[in-house]
Amino acid sequence: MHDPLSSVEVIAPNFKRKLSGVTSTIIQLIPLQRANGLKIVTIGPGLPANLPNIGWMSLPGLWFNPKTRPFRIWHARRNNEMIAGIFMRSVLRMKLKLLFTSAAQRDHKPFTKWLIRQMNGVIATSGKSGSFLKVPHTVIMHGVDTHLFHPPQDDQDTFEASGLPGQYLVGCSGRIRPSKGTDLFVDAMINLLPRYPDWTAVMTGRTTAEHKGFEQALRDRITRAGLADRILFLGEVPDVRVWYRRMTLYVAPSRNEGFGLTPLEAMASQTAVVTSDAGAYAEMIEPGTGTVVPAGDSIALEQAIAPYLADPAMCKRAGKAGLRHVREKFPLEKEAAKVLEVYEYLFDGGAKP
Repeated sequence: MHDPLSSVEVIAPNFKRKLSGVTSTIIQLIPLQRANGLKIVTIGPGLPANLPNIGWMSLPGLWFNPKTRPFRIWHARRNNEMIAGIFMRSVLRMKLKLLFTSAAQRDHKPFTKWLIRQMNGVIATSGKSGSFLKVPHTVIMHGVDTHLFHPPQDDQDTFEASGLPGQYLVGCSGRIRPSKGTDLFVDAMINLLPRYPDWTAVMTGRTTAEHKGFEQALRDRITRAGLADRILFLGEVPDVRVWYRRMTLYVAPSRNEGFGLTPLEAMASQTAVVTSDAGAYAEMIEPGTGTVVPAGDSIALEQAIAPYLADPAMCKRAGKAGLRHVREKFPLEKEAAKVLEVYEYLFDGGAKP
């Protein structure tokens, strides 16, 4: 769906073809921002055709002001998008101001630091990611669509609908790879499930070719433990949301994350959570909503999961508390509103030229 450039106020480029967390953020936010009256579009590949966008041939129009603003905002989320914005603003002298959202939780390379210093404004997706920035910034954590991710509503959302053995489901979601801590989850389940026969464990998510051997080694480990019917790889599922609702406990055992939305999605589904402190996980969890352990610590992870398996009622209490917490602190609408405040600040001249 193409928009006339003359009416566009904000451009959110997406310079990556494959679906990623950044792309998902753009897909979720733009319709909500549009509904709030912001004239925002995207440009680039890998996005739904019905998302408001402009074509590459429209870019010469950036030499001219939009109808309602003195310039447009180019909201970059990747290095190559910052480079394009700097070239258009500082070399071609197009009427743009540049905004960058940083999710990285590491010290940036010198070139990236230089790119960030050229921005008119910077958003960090967590306090942890902001701690690596050497420029003024605003912390705006990602939100979750509480309409898409919601508590169980019908029979399809029950454990029984899964057709799996037992009474309760514990699971994790994401690519099957070491960085996601899949092996830590499997090891914890191998050690715990023999003590808790009412529980079954599942993993949802794709395994890329380079990690097929990693998955097979985990499968072999599970088989040797005699738990092949209770620790299952489901692969890519048609709708992960229903699996959140079927779970009594969700585990996010990642060693590394950029931000990491899955605990918020699980809590919005009224599911208790145990997470590592990778990404922004530790900033999502409050006492009573879940448990956080050091990333990569297999013993701590197992010890954190065990009380939930021993007491499903504890899971239920944490699930209800997590649902309240997410609806109050992390609705997608809140993220959109805070990003709009940054846009308006830039439009009002509150940034370096």
